[in-house]
Amino acid sequence: MVPPPENVRMNSVNFKNILQWESPAFPKGNLTYTAQYQSYRGFQDTCKSAALTECDFSSLSKYGDHTLRVRSEFADEHSDWVNITFSPVDDTIIGPPGMQIKTLADSLHMRFLAPQIENEPETWTMKNIYNSWAYNVQYWKNGTDEKFQITSQYDFEVLRNLEPWTTYCVQVQGFLPDRNRTGEWSQPVCEQTTSDESIPSWIVAVILMASVFVVFLLLLGCFALMWCIYKKTKYIFSPGNSLPQHLKEFLGHPHHSTLLFFSFPPSDESEVFDKLSVVTEDFEGSKLNPGDSCNLGIPSQREPPEPVAEGETPCPGPRDPQILISASEDDKSFTQEPVSPMQPPNQQPSDTRLI
Repeated sequence: MVPPPENVRMNSVNFKNILQWESPAFPKGNLTYTAQYQSYRGFQDTCKSAALTECDFSSLSKYGDHTLRVRSEFADEHSDWVNITFSPVDDTIIGPPGMQIKTLADSLHMRFLAPQIENEPETWTMKNIYNSWAYNVQYWKNGTDEKFQITSQYDFEVLRNLEPWTTYCVQVQGFLPDRNRTGEWSQPVCEQTTSDESIPSWIVAVILMASVFVVFLLLLGCFALMWCIYKKTKYIFSPGNSLPQHLKEFLGHPHHSTLLFFSFPPSDESEVFDKLSVVTEDFEGSKLNPGDSCNLGIPSQREPPEPVAEGETPCPGPRDPQILISASEDDKSFTQEPVSPMQPPNQQPSDTRLI
């Protein structure tokens, strides 16, 4: 009879599932092997009559339990099946993560890369399969046996307050807290720290304040320059008109202050006025003499206008209202006010106060 394969096992790392076995001793010749997996339709061939002692089952679903089997074959004879059970999520080995280290003064800045999954896009990693994922990090001084270990929940970690000008070695592994499973350690990466050359905070504050002050001065200078350009342009294309001289004198007078707009009017004692006498005469029934020139009188409505002799100044028609003329002592301006012709006769002179 043909002997069955020996030491049948599943070698799975990051869901790359390789079924492996060892060839048994068989003096008649070289053996071939057939490996199958069980599906809902029965056992399906994955490797048939293959000379290799391994078969790739990476196409299996990552979830659930799978039954695999393999046998030896020689000509028309074959051995018994050797069966194993395999659960990819539970049995696959978590490979070593990738790691990038950058030295900054007395600290090491590390970035971790979760292992990628076989036959999946590059963005699909082991971290996407398991609900909980963390990194175990251990580091030590190069040349010593004492190691320090930390656990990080994130893809980025910083080792601070290290000794300056000292070489440290770091390695990392994947860790599943809910399953209490750990993966393989990565290869150690060694980097040397430097001295702490950070700038004191007060120097940073001074530099920041100086920068703000310089920016303010620049903005102020730009504003002044733009204002000068605006004024020059406005003067060239539209020169301004000056105020009349009498308006300037009025605005420049001491007691024409803006405070007077909000103050009460002055009392009568400070007012400046002139006395004016108004004299009226009764012309009723009187007649104009032929030699008089432009005497004041009111002609009758029925009388026709008298002819004017040559060389004489014509008299106005109806009697013009008497004019009230007043003069101000300050500005010597004149104001004319009409007096009603219906003022009663023989009225005594009256004083009129003009402000």
